Formats: sequence, structure tokens, C-alpha cells
Amino acid sequence: MAETTVAGVMAELAALEDPKARAVNEKHGDDHGVNLGKLRALAKRLKTQQDLSLELWATGDTAARLLALLICRPKAFSRDQLDTMLREARRPKVHDWLVNYVVKKSAHAEDLRVSWFSDPDPVVASAGWALTTERVARKPEGLDLEGLLDTIEAEMKGAPERLQWAMNHCLAQIGIEHPAHRARAIGIGERLEVLKDYPTPPNCTSPFAPIWINEMVRRRQDA
Repeated sequence: MAETTVAGVMAELAALEDPKARAVNEKHGDDHGVNLGKLRALAKRLKTQQDLSLELWATGDTAARLLALLICRPKAFSRDQLDTMLREARRPKVHDWLVNYVVKKSAHAEDLRVSWFSDPDPVVASAGWALTTERVARKPEGLDLEGLLDTIEAEMKGAPERLQWAMNHCLAQIGIEHPAHRARAIGIGERLEVLKDYPTPPNCTSPFAPIWINEMVRRRQDA
């Protein structure tokens, strides 16, 4: 591409539209039809372009926003920009990539984690829980793990789906990473039975926390 313009990139994305990919993506709540491997290849060719990233995000198009997150400069965003983007990111893949590829690399990650954690919007709160799960695994100092388990025990069963998934991931991570809390984490999972019957493909680990915890601990012991 001789000159990188939003119109040019949007035309490329339109050319990548695949009805089969759209059908698969829509099952997961994502309204686009671009194969993610091809999207990543386009991002690799474009390289980092922060201004173009902002323009693509502003289109509101899901595929364009995913591409924007791949070519942006994560540390260039202000706290308020990230907060606004998170609240605009209603599609699951956009939300996940924003949190994992951008917010986690930002100097504002901890401030936003605290802010989002108790947000009344469950989709926003799920981002706070995702960032908390990251800290449970990588930097647990200062976290109240017992308090997190108290909240999970009281609220996970009735939480909206995306918040429930995020809380369940945190529950599993506490059980996997922190032996002193493992028995309680497993016990909470067994009592609440969240995702107990979730269909899991062969050779994949169930998201049901007791199975997930025990399997990951076993793998580490066998390694």
C-alpha cells in the first residue's frame, strides 16, 4: 500500500470479508467476517501507526478496531482514552484484545483495574477482574486474596456471563498460583458449580474451576 489511509485499509478489510468466518465469529458475539490470521498479517505489514490506529478505532467497525489494537502504541494512550475505549468496546474480541494487548502494557493498568473492578457495568467490571487475575498470577503482593474469594463466593453464581467468566478465571488462578488458598478455591467452585457442564473439546481443559485448578497443578508437578 503506497499510502496508508483509513479508506484504503477499510477497502482491504472489506476484501478479506469471508461469510464462513463471519458465521463463526457471530457465534461468539463478534460482528465481523475477517479471518484473524489474515488480520494479523495485514497488521504486520502496516506496522505500528498510532494515528492510523486512532482513526480506525473511530470508525466503530469491529474488524477495524481489532486491527487498530494490533498497530497501536499501547503506552501512548492516556488513562481517560483507555477508559473511554473500554466502555465503547462491546464486542467480546475487541474487549479482550484491548485489555490484553493494550491496557496491560499501559502505565495506567493498575489505576484502571481499581476503577473498573467495581463498576456497575458488568462488561467494564469484567475488565477489572481480568486485570486482577493478571496480578493474582504475576504480582499478588497487596491483593486481598481472601477478600476476592469472598466476593466470588457471594456474587459469581448470579453474575452476567462475561463478568462470571472473568470471576471464574480469577477463582481458578488463585487456586492454581496460591496453595494456601487452593482448597477454598476448589470448594467454592464445587459449591457454585459455575461452568460445571460447559462443553469442552477433547484435549482441552474444562473451565470448571475445580477441574481447571487440579489439572494445572498436576501439569506443574509433572513438569
